[in-house]
Amino acid sequence: MTLDLRGLNPAPVTPFTPDGEVDHAAMAKLGTWLAGHDGVKSLVILGHAGEGTFLTQEEQVATIANLVEAVDVPVIAGITGEGTAVAVAEAKRAVAAGAKAGLIYPSHGWLRFGYQAGAPQDRYRAIYEESGLPCILFQYPDNTKATYDLDTQLEIAAQEGVFATKNGVRNMRRWDTEIPVLRREHPDLQILSCHDEYLLHTMFDVDGLLVGYGGLAPEPLLELIAAGKARDYPAARAVHDRLLPVTKAVYHRGSHMEGTVALKLGLKARGILEHAGVRSPLIDLSPEAEEEIVQALKSAELV
Repeated sequence: MTLDLRGLNPAPVTPFTPDGEVDHAAMAKLGTWLAGHDGVKSLVILGHAGEGTFLTQEEQVATIANLVEAVDVPVIAGITGEGTAVAVAEAKRAVAAGAKAGLIYPSHGWLRFGYQAGAPQDRYRAIYEESGLPCILFQYPDNTKATYDLDTQLEIAAQEGVFATKNGVRNMRRWDTEIPVLRREHPDLQILSCHDEYLLHTMFDVDGLLVGYGGLAPEPLLELIAAGKARDYPAARAVHDRLLPVTKAVYHRGSHMEGTVALKLGLKARGILEHAGVRSPLIDLSPEAEEEIVQALKSAELV
């Protein structure tokens, strides 16, 4: 049965204890809080925001299994392995741990070197055929060599087991021209935006959001989704403007990776997490940055 992701699908951070271990109790608390919001359709873990590639295989499996036990919404796992066989093995572990779908990352060598024609299609085909894990097509930013051209997206979307796309192309010319084609050619494909740092433009074309931002601010993002589906631009703009200080404090930083650190600091300010520790190669932000995040959350009435 295809999962219904038409709503908010947060990609939460992975909490750590002060000594650097995965904090499963804190993860369960965070997941339960997120899943308690009406309109949250799944939790997507072990991706960029979740520091998934910084966890060992054993930690990844335990994180999936413990969260599945704790929440009553589907848990979706990021599948990030470099080679196809490695990704298939990762998908099999995710299925065994209770994941209901996989967000399929490109092989990361493609970020630098690009991909051969047909290779992404083979990656999705092998993962689904060999593990049975339903797949979400992940469209990377236009400024990377791992972004898929339209024909590649259409071919992946046509494959058995692919039921949704998380699109983060971050090029609105491509968004405006490619999303209508995906919608026309594959009307059952669920289209999810992941443009954390500028969601407003995409809100009127999507079925929902799959965003790290949803792990910090689910309430206003649910309002934003509702406004987009109602075609109510003034309401959507009002939510966007209220969130803009938070967006800037979390995502308009020197590196998008700093967003994970900022999300944890924000959750600490909201009282959801006790600790905001991250794993190397991430580095803690300054006390000044933390205060900026706190003040932004206050301005958005989230603290």
